[in-house]
Parts: sequence; C-alpha cells; structure tokens
Amino acid sequence: MNTHLKENISSKFLKKYKSKPKLVFSPGRINLIGEHTDYNDGFVFPAAIDKSIITAIDISDTNYCSVYAYDKKEEYQFNLDSVEAIPNGGWRNYVLGVISEIQKKGIGLSPFNIVFGGDIPGGAGLSSSAALENGIVFGLNEVFKLDLTKEEMIFISQKAEHNFVGVKCGIMDQYASMFGLKNHFLHLDCRTIEAKPYQIDLKGYELLLINTNVKHKLSDSAYNNRRSVCENVSALLHKKALRDVTEKELHVLKNKISKKDYQKALYVIQEIERTQKAAEAIENGDIKKLGQLIYKSHAGLQHQYKVSCDELDFLVDKAKESNVVIGSRMMGGGFGGCTINLIEKDQIENFSSVIEKAYKEKFNNECSIYQVNISDGTHIIK
Repeated sequence: MNTHLKENISSKFLKKYKSKPKLVFSPGRINLIGEHTDYNDGFVFPAAIDKSIITAIDISDTNYCSVYAYDKKEEYQFNLDSVEAIPNGGWRNYVLGVISEIQKKGIGLSPFNIVFGGDIPGGAGLSSSAALENGIVFGLNEVFKLDLTKEEMIFISQKAEHNFVGVKCGIMDQYASMFGLKNHFLHLDCRTIEAKPYQIDLKGYELLLINTNVKHKLSDSAYNNRRSVCENVSALLHKKALRDVTEKELHVLKNKISKKDYQKALYVIQEIERTQKAAEAIENGDIKKLGQLIYKSHAGLQHQYKVSCDELDFLVDKAKESNVVIGSRMMGGGFGGCTINLIEKDQIENFSSVIEKAYKEKFNNECSIYQVNISDGTHIIK
C-alpha cells in the first residue's frame, strides 16, 4: 500500500471536515487471461494489485453530503433525497450510482463526507472505476453498519456502473477488487460467482504492465455493442449465455449471422476454454504453456473480437520479437490501456528501455511501465 497516499487522504479529510475518518483500501486489478468472458457467464483469471483508491469517510454534521476527489481537486455536494446521474458527470456518477443502488434496497443513509484519491493510472484498464465503487460502498457499509455482505456490495458496484455510467460491465472487476487475495490469482466462474484461488510460481518470470497511454473513444460504445452481439447469438441458439455454446453449436449459425459476429462469438467460446487450459497449466507448473495461451488470447482479441488498437498490437509484437517475454496480450476493455507481459525477471530493465524507445519512435508518445504486486482486496485500513 502507498503509505504516502494514505497519509495525504487522511490529513486532507481531517483538515477539511474536522473529524477522524475510517480509511478504506480498494485495489485495482489485473486479469491474466479471460477477456470479455465475464458478461458471457464464462471464466476469468483476475488478481487485485497494490495500486489502489483510498477512501476516507465519516458521518457529516450537516444536512448534505460532500465528496472531494483529491487527485482532481474537485468537490461535489448533494442531498440524499435527489440522487440522479449527471450528464458527463465523470467520477461523480460512480459515487452517486453506488448511493442510488443502496437506496433502491430500501436502506436509508444520512449525510456523510468523503475524500478519495488513488495511484491507479486512469484509462489503463486496471479498473479504477471498480476500485472507487467498492471503496464507496465498503466505506458506507462500515460507517452506517448496513450489514451488507461483500457479494451484495459488488453487485451494488456493478449496477452503479450499468445504471449511472452506462457501461454494461460484467462482475469480474468488482469481484477481483473486493475479494482479492495476496499472491493469488482467482479463477472466477462468473455464473456461480465462485472462485478458486491459485498461488502461481512464475519461476524466474515476472508480470510487467505496459501502458499505451492512449484511450480511443470507441471504448464504451464498442463494449456495449459486443455485449449485445453475444446476447443475440446466445438467444438465437436458445442458450442462456455463450458459456453454454460449443464451437459445433455455433457453426449452425455460420450462414445466419454476419462473419464479424460469428468471429466475435467464436472468440468468446475459445477464450473461455483458454482460461480452463490456463488453470491446468498453472496446476502443472507449466509457465511456458501459460505464456502461449496469453499470446493466443491477444490474437483473438485483435483479429476476432476486434477490440485492440495499433498501439497495443505494436507492444505485443515487440514482446513476441524478444526472447525474454513468454506471453503478452492487451488487458481490459480494449482500444488502449495496458498490455500484461510474462517476462524474465532479470531482463525487465533492458526490455523496458528498448520498448520505451521503440514506442516513442513509432507513436511519438511515451508508454508507461509498471511492476505490480498481487494484493488483498477491499478492506479497512487499521
């Protein structure tokens, strides 16, 4: 945890609201493999990371709520009897969405103050939005003793994103952020919402994230479009979700849907299978096999699901050209954000400087490189 950040958030709250808050650590997440499978009732392989949003929260002695975004130096005040989404409201809608979903459960809240800030790079596909939602709902649950379970909280966070932000996300981001376990990846079944934790021995390799520092505008609309394609294909086959469809069953639709939609559905079916193979590879200690599956995942995201972009493809191609990266793919919704790489531990420095130079030459833009540690999920900071 970033102790400097914790102290900044805590002292800002004390200075601003003159009371001692509860502090919530809520992490971002990475996903080893299994992209765009969560909203198809499939499997994913996420982990919480040590980059987080820290939320300071306490009851207010005024008749309104006040939320201060530390990194943006923006404050927003509102009344609890008029909680509505704001057009282009940015971070405010994540907060308001959570409050609205709590109120829909018939749970009454009274005014509160919040200061939040984080070190999760925005737009990097590390789920800063889920971390913020979870931090808010977890903090409110603590301060007002709402007795919500962690599972109830992640669904509140997810619905906030659906109804107030307009992104029909699956449950992976909220789950990984809430239920993360130090040094473990979670093989999560997105239908049963049950996960098997895997402690991975990376055997001389490490995880490296490379941020393209781009976010193409397509992202939210393309996400919702792909979700509806998946739902339509499932409905045509009278199945609940693509998780229930085999390649053979999909083949029946080959001439009844567009080639593009066929490939999108095929990608999801194959990616769900890849997560199962990844679990086997981890159980067998076969890190090379895991790396191959990660490369295949990117190929599917690039050519079949079509959610990659030139910057991401460039980084994956460079990883493939090197002898030191055994797996690389885009991670997150797509059209920008990060690649996740399995790289030889003692080659990180060399590889990073080569990549930074090549990326700058190609795109006249800087890429950012992060090493991350696998962390526990959302919790109160003692």
